[in-house]
Amino acid sequence: MSVPASSDLRPRTAFPDGVSQLAGRYDSFLLDQWGVLHDGAAAHEGAVACLEALRAAGKGVVILSNSGRNGSENEAILASMGFHRDLYDSVVSAGDDARDALLRRDEPAYRDLGTRCLPITRLGEQHLAAGLGLTLVEKPEQADFLFVLSIDAERQSVAGWRPVLERALSRGLPMICGNPDRHRVHPGGRLLEAPGAIALAYERMGGVVHYHGKPEPRIYRTCLQRLGRPPGRLLAIGDSLEHDVQGAARAGVDCLFIGGGIHRDELTWSEGDPVFQRSCEALFARNAASPTFCLQTFAWEASSQTASSAAGR
Repeated sequence: MSVPASSDLRPRTAFPDGVSQLAGRYDSFLLDQWGVLHDGAAAHEGAVACLEALRAAGKGVVILSNSGRNGSENEAILASMGFHRDLYDSVVSAGDDARDALLRRDEPAYRDLGTRCLPITRLGEQHLAAGLGLTLVEKPEQADFLFVLSIDAERQSVAGWRPVLERALSRGLPMICGNPDRHRVHPGGRLLEAPGAIALAYERMGGVVHYHGKPEPRIYRTCLQRLGRPPGRLLAIGDSLEHDVQGAARAGVDCLFIGGGIHRDELTWSEGDPVFQRSCEALFARNAASPTFCLQTFAWEASSQTASSAAGR
């Protein structure tokens, strides 16, 4: 395991040769989906085998996702890409975290929120806001709050939602964001808008937004409760510096950053590890980020093919 020199006071990031070198240090793992396990269409090379090795070693695994979908829908998506149910203990999603807060109504932002909800979702996914005792409406003038859960980036856009946001802002409506991701990686490699971009636009317009999912602490508390492990015995694995690395740091959990995800176009890829490592160090410095570890992809053992396949995705 190589450790880069550091000229500042940030903790140094270590670069192991695979997840196998880390498995003995931790009891349980919190795994991101997109960019780590799959690209939205197919499993990344070596991801299924890596999960199988973790489970064979007796490790707890929670899939920690910023998806607005519920756990069962995420499980079905994972199964379609070869991630069988016995490869993880449960799925904890940002959408479920938001729905739980709306059901409990025990936090200040939710106590007097009202029950008339305007869901902002893909067509046909309004059911993501159902079952919460809410009245689903179609216009801001009918709503008590907005609930952002999904976006069809091929057919919808942040700009397309702006007239609705302007009308909501004129009424001072708060927004609940059940998927804070601002971009996602298309299977073809390009970045697409994600629901968090709608929330960010509303916030910049002056609207009030209550976020769920990574990097917010609430969802990490849920994971810790489910696994029954202290933070020091967990390793979070993700590809977003803003969400995965920052969220883990806030929760006191070590983090493995995967370079082949959402930040891959900001890195230099080659079969020479020092080149990749230096580009990661520069990325971390630009973002004031300090992941505990860094790998090119989520793989049990690193290989020369890993770099080329990650760069070509």
